[in-house]
Amino acid sequence: MQHAVEQAVRIIRERYAEPLSLDDISCAVLVSKFHLLRVFRQITGVTPGRFLSAVRISEAKRLLHHSDLAVAAISSMVGYDSTGSFTSRFTESVGIPPTQYRQLSRGEGGSAARSPAQGPAGLTRCRLRGVVRAAAKPLSPIYIGSFGGPILQGRPSSWTTVEDLGPFTLQQVPRGICHLHATMLAAREQPLETVLLTATLGPLHIDPYTSSEVELVLCPQNWSTPPVLFAPPGFEALTERAPQPGFKRLSSGFK
Repeated sequence: MQHAVEQAVRIIRERYAEPLSLDDISCAVLVSKFHLLRVFRQITGVTPGRFLSAVRISEAKRLLHHSDLAVAAISSMVGYDSTGSFTSRFTESVGIPPTQYRQLSRGEGGSAARSPAQGPAGLTRCRLRGVVRAAAKPLSPIYIGSFGGPILQGRPSSWTTVEDLGPFTLQQVPRGICHLHATMLAAREQPLETVLLTATLGPLHIDPYTSSEVELVLCPQNWSTPPVLFAPPGFEALTERAPQPGFKRLSSGFK
């Protein structure tokens, strides 16, 4: 079934601007939508709908950075009927509005100050220790944060940055269920290029009465990895400097 999921991901990455539904995708890969939904989630960690939304926002980030198109034009190009809905989804996913992202990704607006997401009052917060590893040396700070889901999007409940591989500590992680994400830029020797490395761990149960120590292994993204959406404070252009995984775009004239 991996082949069917790979076909589904290809369709999403190539036809993200269309009003794709689960029925459309399942018919195209000749698999029942219920079976596709289950296997797709097993392989990618998310549903086809969430993967599609992530691809659309990722493409919008690319267009905001590399073009001078208006936000309304970009929202239509990535499959949104309403600019307001697009702006709300973009802000929720990336952490800042589209216009501000364009400025920051081009180095025109400094760095956005974004506080962690606030949970209910009185929520117990914990300390999470771990180690981050990779097969390459970092070319950027290593961003590590706790998020609400398997896609690196939205506002983290806690974050930190470290300058090198090794131990880290996350303070003030809310008690309960979370996903841990890490990302950094590294150099790939063959071919010579800068590559984005990511790691995801979860769902994790955070409990102040249990010693929490984790290991994050940063790896290049592959075809099954949803795009990184959240723009980490201090290096908003992170995902623009590294090639994104996937397939050749058929619907965009931008390179």
